[in-house]
Amino acid sequence: MIDSLPVALVTGSTSGIGAAIARRLSHEGFAVVVHSRSSVEAGEALAAELACATYVQADLAHDAERVALIQQAVAAWGRLDVLVNNAGISRVIPHADLGAATSEVWHELHELNVVAPFHLVAQAAPALREAARRGRPGCVVNVSSHAGVRPKGASIPYAASKAALNHVTRLLALSLAPDIRVNAVAPGLVDTPLTAEWTQAQTLWRERSPMRRAASPEDIAQAVALLVASDYLAGEILLSDGGLNLT
Repeated sequence: MIDSLPVALVTGSTSGIGAAIARRLSHEGFAVVVHSRSSVEAGEALAAELACATYVQADLAHDAERVALIQQAVAAWGRLDVLVNNAGISRVIPHADLGAATSEVWHELHELNVVAPFHLVAQAAPALREAARRGRPGCVVNVSSHAGVRPKGASIPYAASKAALNHVTRLLALSLAPDIRVNAVAPGLVDTPLTAEWTQAQTLWRERSPMRRAASPEDIAQAVALLVASDYLAGEILLSDGGLNLT
């Protein structure tokens, strides 16, 4: 029965990593809520492609739309078992160009990469606790970055926002357990249309990563599925960078 399926909301899920996560969780038996800020046609197409899915549009820069997204996700299926905070933004700024890292850039990245995921968890918490009463803890997976673990990344504000998200992940894991598990996956370079021209990074992963390649979106979706499947992992930051952190 559709109303007995576990439900997963994946933010920023109309392309790239988010779309791969939505497809993987659908394959794992979840009803999926697909989300984007503006790619309505792509979102509706993906929802139609999946076995059991719906699409909701929301601009996560605005708190009222964050609230509405969770409300609509719960209303669509009558429950919410998993929240994947994949939506986020980056800005490419050389780390030495301090002047280009303006206050506006810092505020924009922090709002969407840290504040929005936190408030989505806060809004979803009652529904996720209900999941625990059905027999399994509710689950949150934040999509972070290896730039939040190592001094790397597209810009200093971006890396700092992901480091903050990692710490928020641990704090939430501690405060919401045992009813809700909170973890994060921290990808390194992922092959998407956006990164196809990042030749320096592509060379780095081919030459120095033990796996000798960047990740595919499906690799990251597999890591997310692992965190969703476990009923015991909590507060983990799963670094998924092909072992580059070892070099």
